[in-house]
Amino acid sequence: MNILNIARDVFTIEAKEIANLVNNLTKDFEYAVDSILKCNGKLIVSGMGKSGIIGRKIAATMASTGTASFFLHPAEAYHGDLGMIGSNDIVLLISNSGETDEILKLIPFLKSQANIIIGMSGNITSTLAKNSTHHLNIHISKEACPLQLAPTSSTTATLVMGDALAIALMKLRDFRDTDFAQFHPGGSLGRRLLTTVEDVMHKDNLSICSKESGIKEIIQSVSEGKMGLTIVMQENDILGIITDGDIRRAMESMEEKFFTLQAKDLMSLHPKVINPKAKLMEAQTMMSKYKVNSLLVVDNINLIGIVQIYDLGI
Repeated sequence: MNILNIARDVFTIEAKEIANLVNNLTKDFEYAVDSILKCNGKLIVSGMGKSGIIGRKIAATMASTGTASFFLHPAEAYHGDLGMIGSNDIVLLISNSGETDEILKLIPFLKSQANIIIGMSGNITSTLAKNSTHHLNIHISKEACPLQLAPTSSTTATLVMGDALAIALMKLRDFRDTDFAQFHPGGSLGRRLLTTVEDVMHKDNLSICSKESGIKEIIQSVSEGKMGLTIVMQENDILGIITDGDIRRAMESMEEKFFTLQAKDLMSLHPKVINPKAKLMEAQTMMSKYKVNSLLVVDNINLIGIVQIYDLGI
């Protein structure tokens, strides 16, 4: 038995079933999206078993992309947590068969509160489908499971339908990367979009030398600063920058007079600078554009720090 062929078969079966979901789309998908957009409450997702696991992911995706949402276990809802559902909320009920008892028990309460019910099932004639305000058809013809018992293609189809809802809502809300970062401040994207240069810059014991500094003083300055560079300054004016790469290149190209060189002979003019209030994303963009690893942080005309690519956390 070829193990790789088994994996290929699973991929092929589930990919085919996902592709077929396109044929299941009806106006109900549009109505569901429109209802969620206009909702003054929350989107509450509920499902049992594997549907519940997928439902948790759908709720998490919604919550991180601009739709207030959480997952409610149907059994716990029926035993006291129904109070978490407000009359302005929309409830997404997931059941592949459309006949899951714990899900169906919620329907009378939701109808009494006049909640909009979005049903997601693989049976358009199921009890859930018939009692939904809008029904999303996740029917599949074949599970990847060879016994046709373990939810495989069906759970994948459920997840994809949930993703389609989330992405439609994102686009209609014009949800942007900066909005996403607000919900993910601890992630790398949130860090780059929300954190400012002054939050991460090096500001103490900056490596500085004068334009008349000799090679020994320059090397010592670069070494003590531990950032691979020294800044050439005259009073408060930034004249240039010297990196350890500049020093190595000078050793190779000007070997005979290397020890007579001064900072003014080695420095690169017009070093790249950035405002301390700039976001890390801007710093990353500048470093990539100019192919540099360091930016001088300047407030008006005053040097206040250095930010390097290693500080961006990317």
